[in-house]
Amino acid sequence: MELNIDEDILKAYGFTLNITTLQQVGSGHINRTYLLSTLQNNKQYILQNINVHVFKDPFAIANNIKAVADYLKANNPDYLFPAPIPTLDGHLMFAHNGDYWRLLPFVANTMAFDTLSDPKQAYEAAKQFGKLSRLLNNFDTEVLQPTIPGFHDLAWRYEQFTFALSQTSTELKLKASHEIETALRHHFIVDYYKSYEHRKDFPNRVMHHDTKISNVLLDETDYHGICVIDLDTLMPGKFISDLGDMMRTYLCAYAENEIDLAKIKIRLPYFKATVEGYLSEMADMLTPTEQELILFSGKYIVYMQALRFLTDYLNGSIYYPISYPTQNLDRAKNQLKLLNELFENEKILQDIIEECLA
Repeated sequence: MELNIDEDILKAYGFTLNITTLQQVGSGHINRTYLLSTLQNNKQYILQNINVHVFKDPFAIANNIKAVADYLKANNPDYLFPAPIPTLDGHLMFAHNGDYWRLLPFVANTMAFDTLSDPKQAYEAAKQFGKLSRLLNNFDTEVLQPTIPGFHDLAWRYEQFTFALSQTSTELKLKASHEIETALRHHFIVDYYKSYEHRKDFPNRVMHHDTKISNVLLDETDYHGICVIDLDTLMPGKFISDLGDMMRTYLCAYAENEIDLAKIKIRLPYFKATVEGYLSEMADMLTPTEQELILFSGKYIVYMQALRFLTDYLNGSIYYPISYPTQNLDRAKNQLKLLNELFENEKILQDIIEECLA
């Protein structure tokens, strides 16, 4: 579907309507993304409208990406980091009628998957996210601003859950009684994290924070990793944010909307591929504490996502879009089942980790 947008946005980057075509692309639910093609020389770009309801300070995003881009250009100039292209006036974004737009380079001969169908894809994706972390190992994280404050703060997410529990209706509480009890029973995950949080060898790193498979580009021919994309949540965090989110989204063949919980199983080849891919870049960077927390990273992120779905259900489903009334409860059930799988298979998974670290 071709679309037209206000020509002032295009003019900010040196384009006009009569020499471009626009096509909405991407599977993301946050920003609106368009493929911009020029008719004269057939060059292509990505034009994106930033969702200010989710990202309330677009300049934090722009400044973070520029700081990282400048660092990488100075220290690893051959690394492909698709940072936004400035406007003709040199601005990092174009502000127009309360909206914020940016232009990104289009990386040709690549593809982004929505789902994984081969452990090689998991390996290559994990390797790319690990590579970005490795290259930024010495970057000063104090330079970066949180683009979504508290995004992966499990203690805060748990507080949100308990507050929602205290405010929700009796009806919703009854329908979710089993999941509420399970969530409360797993509070020890919060305490376990707190016991490590302030260790000197558990550093803040530059984390992507959204490492699903669609946020990495793979070569369209042989699927080797090319680069990481969707950099809005690039901000300080612990390594568990990235590796844990990979475990949450790569290990099961079915995403959080699957309601048949019997299908929620960990695919061991994908687990091994994810850990191997990540450690192929990060093994020498991880501290002893981080190595100790590799498997915990999956538990941390999966539990947090279960809490977020359950909290939203108790709040009346006001954050995550739903197509039926109990969808967020079903999503919470899905994630709690995945969390249980991590515990049930703990010895096997830890053995794989030890093998990959050897």
